[in-house]
Amino acid sequence: MCLAGTLSGVDPGSRCLQLESSSPSAAENGLDPDEEPLLRKNPRRFVIFPIQYPDIWKMYKQAQASFWTAEEVARFSQEVQIPEARCFYGFQILIENVHSEMYSLLIDTYIKDPEKRDFLFNAIETMPCVKKKADWALKWVEDRESTFGERVVAFAAVEGIFFSGSFAAIFWLKKRGLMPGLTFSNELISRDEGLHCDFACLMFHYLVNRPSEERVREIIINAVEIEQEFLTEALPVGLIGMNCTLMKQYIEFVADRLLMELGFSKRMEQLKNG
Repeated sequence: MCLAGTLSGVDPGSRCLQLESSSPSAAENGLDPDEEPLLRKNPRRFVIFPIQYPDIWKMYKQAQASFWTAEEVARFSQEVQIPEARCFYGFQILIENVHSEMYSLLIDTYIKDPEKRDFLFNAIETMPCVKKKADWALKWVEDRESTFGERVVAFAAVEGIFFSGSFAAIFWLKKRGLMPGLTFSNELISRDEGLHCDFACLMFHYLVNRPSEERVREIIINAVEIEQEFLTEALPVGLIGMNCTLMKQYIEFVADRLLMELGFSKRMEQLKNG
């Protein structure tokens, strides 16, 4: 572990690499780099194989095996072949892990009752409306019959719609100067999710074979209904002085924005009325 990284609050690995790259070289210290196999330049080794240091390679494979990803992003990363998109998905996986840690820290900080804390940590099992959201997202991850375009739309809905009610409620707290730690982290997470949603829309526009407008509408409306149900059950807005009807309308407004970003002009009310 890199002490400098730990103390500064940035990624320890990247910070250590920066320190190592800026430290004096062996030659500058009066040492012969050729005496150290690890420091000896090898300009003619252009590929990894054949492996020259099996124990080091084994350690790398162990580290690789311990790497895990959020499933919904991982599948896209495996399917998409262009390096530019894979770079984005790789970074998105990292950011989603940061979000997960942040949510856990918030629960751990604000909820002191152990039973309530466990209840929230296991919300997917303990809260039906949360489980419904998770099941809907996982359905698209695991569905082998859906097209890539359908899953891109569903993924955009997860990133763009499924958090909209919660984000709006927390921004409501911010306007009143309440819970600054929560509201600041929410700003950062909201920004990230907005970017992920925009990227899904960008990927959609690159597709030659896109799902029909009717299919896109079906996916979006389904996501809106689930988020509205979550809003009324898990987040009883009346308790904090918000108007439930207006919050539902806000979710529909967010869905409208997503539809337009995907290239469709119909509004939510028109969609509901067929």
